Amino acid sequence: MAKLLYVTCNLKPTEESRSLSVAQEFLTTYLHNNPEDEIHFLDLYRDNIQRIDADVISGWQKMRDGVSFDLLGADEQRKIGRIWKHAEQFAAADKYVFVTPMWNLGFPAEFKTYIDSICIVGKTFRYTPSGAEGLLKDQGKKCLHIHSTGGFHFGREEDHSVPYLKAIMGFMGIEDFEAIVLEGADAMPQRLNEFKKQAVQKARELAAQF
Repeated sequence: MAKLLYVTCNLKPTEESRSLSVAQEFLTTYLHNNPEDEIHFLDLYRDNIQRIDADVISGWQKMRDGVSFDLLGADEQRKIGRIWKHAEQFAAADKYVFVTPMWNLGFPAEFKTYIDSICIVGKTFRYTPSGAEGLLKDQGKKCLHIHSTGGFHFGREEDHSVPYLKAIMGFMGIEDFEAIVLEGADAMPQRLNEFKKQAVQKARELAAQF
């Protein structure tokens, strides 16, 4: 039995969201093929991800200086503890599905906040004399990114979404990365159904082997 972490960052309900509706097709097929797997759902607009703020930075610095976690201030402990919780949940999963829209060539701020809460020294990567090293490598983990854009950006230098997430996953050691990109829905709305049908087909195919 595998653990799948299913992370969404969408304000629209599923029936109105291009990325969520494609992801729902993936999830339906995946659950049909893997009924025993454990699914953990994380909604980044609902689940109040702890951002890195002054208390977090202060607490981390104290620990680098040799102060134990138990001797940090109450706010420092609470906030760092919440970040660690998400980093540990991420590290414990076997598979990841991220469902996002593109906003202004990147992600909503809530998604970056989540990335900052899982890229944690000692949890998902470490520093070595030769550079940073992912702690999740060689564990058979895999990642799928289901993403929607209004225009056509995928594969271009201006795209700071899919390439960024792929790089972050690789940074932590997760190199098995796939993406389903539903793009051009606003640029060519007359072809939306065609574009979506292609994305749904790919989602079902990947779900059968994910």
